Amino acid sequence: MEYLYIGKLVNTHGIKGEVRILSDFRYKNKVFVKGFKFYVGKQKKEYIIESYRKHKNFDMVVFENNYDINLIEHLKGSYIYINRNDLKLDENTYLALDLVGFNVIINDKSIGIITEVIDTPANEVLVLSSKVMIPYVKSFINDVDIKNKRVYVNDVKGLL
Repeated sequence: MEYLYIGKLVNTHGIKGEVRILSDFRYKNKVFVKGFKFYVGKQKKEYIIESYRKHKNFDMVVFENNYDINLIEHLKGSYIYINRNDLKLDENTYLALDLVGFNVIINDKSIGIITEVIDTPANEVLVLSSKVMIPYVKSFINDVDIKNKRVYVNDVKGLL
């Protein structure tokens, strides 16, 4: 199982077992749905979503069979994960994390291999083996070739 971090359970809400989750996950519409499995905390205990709603900047969730604040209060501050294999994306859709190991090309020249993806509040950032960091936004990324494992980057002044 490949765990994928999607957010943090920051607090409870009311007395009926609802929790507040802060998440910047890009595909919330795919995971914050009834029946989806979340893995919570260091032990990654499985919880299944019973209901979901949006409230201010929080994702509000009630987990199945946890309809009392006393059953979920100990989860405050826990990180939330999903099983990467449970995430069903369209055929041409991928996560920036899927690009780790891809070769990055500018002007037909390789500038490094993607070793890590950092998720910042503004956007994701690709970290290369050459220690170059490239924002994962359209103004920098020209094309992604999944088949040949290559990312083509625009030659933006000051990037290198």
